[in-house]
Order: sequence, then structure tokens, then C-alpha cells
Amino acid sequence: MEIKQLEKKAKHMRREVIKMLTKARSGHPGGSLSAADILTCLFFKVLRHNPDDPKWPDRDRFHMSKGHCCPIWYVALAECGYFDRVHLDSLRNFGALLQGHPDVKVPGIDVASGSLGQGLSISLGMSLAAKVDKKDYRVYCLMGDGEIQEGNIWEAAMAAAHFKADNICAILDQNGFQIDGCIKEVMNIEPIGDKWKAFGWNVIEIDGHDIKQILNAFEQAKKIKGKPSIIIAHTVKGKDVSFMENVVNFHGIAPTKEEEAIALKELSDE
Repeated sequence: MEIKQLEKKAKHMRREVIKMLTKARSGHPGGSLSAADILTCLFFKVLRHNPDDPKWPDRDRFHMSKGHCCPIWYVALAECGYFDRVHLDSLRNFGALLQGHPDVKVPGIDVASGSLGQGLSISLGMSLAAKVDKKDYRVYCLMGDGEIQEGNIWEAAMAAAHFKADNICAILDQNGFQIDGCIKEVMNIEPIGDKWKAFGWNVIEIDGHDIKQILNAFEQAKKIKGKPSIIIAHTVKGKDVSFMENVVNFHGIAPTKEEEAIALKELSDE
């Protein structure tokens, strides 16, 4: 896909998230929308993967550490053909395939997530396994900026640099908010780029909604040898839905039917 096609796909995926969450009357729209452009680039341009063979040994790995934002991941997987799109309509239903946090029973998901702070350690394990097995697959881990207040993240960051895990690329969806409010007010993480550099990482900072910048960042990360890379993606919580943007209440509150209509109109291609 080219840039214009990826932009169109990201908008479509945002619409699907809104429809899913409205029908479920539950879920996390804010962080799903902020990560839409990143997920679009990964699944439709960057990742080496095969929906017809989800356990293909040579596939690139993707892990969403901020598991509550799985609606956008589910949409990406469905759009790629990992499972029938009909499952999107039963999000969070009892016994349904797609639950409120990722589960390994979903094709395309290797590890469950939801307990924040654990994803980078899991991803590091995958990346070290690749080196032991002499495989050339890469590992991508998406984290939230509220999530990296967790100490386990920094233990993994230290270990990844120590083991020179240059086949791992972390992505920080830095939208500025967590469930309790503004990141800077709850627990300030700045200067975040300097902290990752101090831990021995290659740091790339971008506009997380600029498709060209996202793609270039992933290409830069692939070229780095001897150290892990992190892409710090500056994003907007609730991106492209005016009444959701930078509104902390939409961290974990689904839109009403009335709000759905407004959001879908704003996300239309017309």
C-alpha cells in the first residue's frame, strides 16, 4: 500500500473501532484511535506475516502491551484476514472470540496482555529466542505512555540494551493521557527520550499520525545494529473524533449511539 491508501485504511479502521465499541457499549476508544496509524503501517506495510498461517515460524512478531486498546488490533487482524469480520460485531460478548483484552485463542495473537508493564519483557524474550534460533524475524511492541510508569518496563529496557537486542523495536504511543488523567499530572515521564537513550536504546521521535514519518522510522530502526530501538510516537488521544480528542473520559468509555453518528460522520470519506 502507498501512503494515501494507508491513510484511507487508517480512517476506515477508526470507523470500525467506533462501531464495535458502540455496539459493545464498552471498551477503550481513546488509545485505540491514537494507535490507528501505527497499526495500519505495521500490518499493511511493515510486518512480515501470513494470515493463512498465523504461526508461521519466520513471521515478525507484534505484541500490544497496552492490551486494553485491542479493538484497533482486532480490526487490523480482521482486515488482513486472520478471522471473519463478523466477529467484530460481538466484541466483549460472553463467550465471543474477541474479548476486552487480547487472548491467544484469537488468530494472530501470540500472547495475552492486559496487565500493564509486562509487554516489553515478553517481546524481549521473543527477540532473544530469534537470536538463539538464528532467525531473522523482528519483534514489535506497542506500549502506552501511562504504562511505562511501571518498573518492569525499565528492567526490560535495561536487559534489551545489555543483550544488544537489535531485532526488537518498541513503539511508545505517547498520547499524553492515562485513565486517571494527564500523564504529566499523574506521574510525569519526561524527558522520556533522554531516559531511553540513557538505557542504551536508539531513539526515534516522530508524529505518530504522519504515515510517511511512521514508515521511515520503522526503516531506520531496521538499520540499527547492536542496540534496540524505540519509536516515540507523539499522538492524540481519540484522534480524528473531535469530541474525543484529548478527553480523558474517553480512555475507557464507549460512545453512545448519538456520539457514534457524529464520529462516523467526522470519519467519513466524503
